[in-house]
Amino acid sequence: MSRRAIPGLGAAATTDLPVLKPFDPSGRTAHDPLLISRFLARLKWWHFAVFALVLLLWPMVAYAQSRYSYGDAFEALVRWIPFVVVDGFFFNIQISFFSMAIGTVAGVFLGLMQISPLTAIRLPAIVITQLFRNSPWLVLLFIVLLAFPFEIVIGDVILPFPAWVKAVIGLSLPIMANISEVVRGAVQSVPSGQWEAAESLAFSRRQTLFEIILPQCFKRMIPPWMNWYAILTMATPLCSILGVEEMINLSRQAIEAEDNHPELLVPFYGFALLLFFAYCYPIARWTISLERKYAVKL
Repeated sequence: MSRRAIPGLGAAATTDLPVLKPFDPSGRTAHDPLLISRFLARLKWWHFAVFALVLLLWPMVAYAQSRYSYGDAFEALVRWIPFVVVDGFFFNIQISFFSMAIGTVAGVFLGLMQISPLTAIRLPAIVITQLFRNSPWLVLLFIVLLAFPFEIVIGDVILPFPAWVKAVIGLSLPIMANISEVVRGAVQSVPSGQWEAAESLAFSRRQTLFEIILPQCFKRMIPPWMNWYAILTMATPLCSILGVEEMINLSRQAIEAEDNHPELLVPFYGFALLLFFAYCYPIARWTISLERKYAVKL
């Protein structure tokens, strides 16, 4: 019995309409929720060496065209490091902590709402999740900046509403939406037999969720949660556009104080890049390690 070739696979296509691709059991074409962490964790030592070499050679090329030497730029960076790190980078970390805390708490509630059997609860949660999950972070920051006042007046009391608080709120919105998806995915990854077994033992839905399902989901949610924290930390420099006194903004102020020499750009912003990388790289390695440790064994 002869086999017929499948058009588009074993023979020439007979139509220009889209066709369904074969199923990929390896999952290589699927979205990877830990893509950023995997990218950082796969970097080798020589990648850092090449990057450091570029940082060193770039100012030397500029030195041939300017009287402001590389040594002058390095000395300026050394003078400003305490100011840039203590008042700038540590503030980025604080913003990431507050944004992650607010986004995690709100995301857990939103994720549990997504799995509610009540449509009136589930549908709004899905809409909110998809809205903030697929919105540009910078756009959300601008909306929050314009939506909230600079100060709140209550009678004779004037309460300031600083830009960094708006930045925390703006960054917590996409984190909330993505943590919501992490919670929903983790709950739905638990085999349905767990729900059926709990129902056979007369457990209520609340008891099943909080005493059986969520304890199993906690370890599964840690790696993607850490991955989103690393992404959030790398996104905190966006707050400089709102006027927040974080590392990038302070670096720009330091460059202006040094007469805006072009040779200062690579040392200052290269130092900021290395500092963020030094903070996020261990998180990425830890994330991959925890994912392997808590992977579901089938």
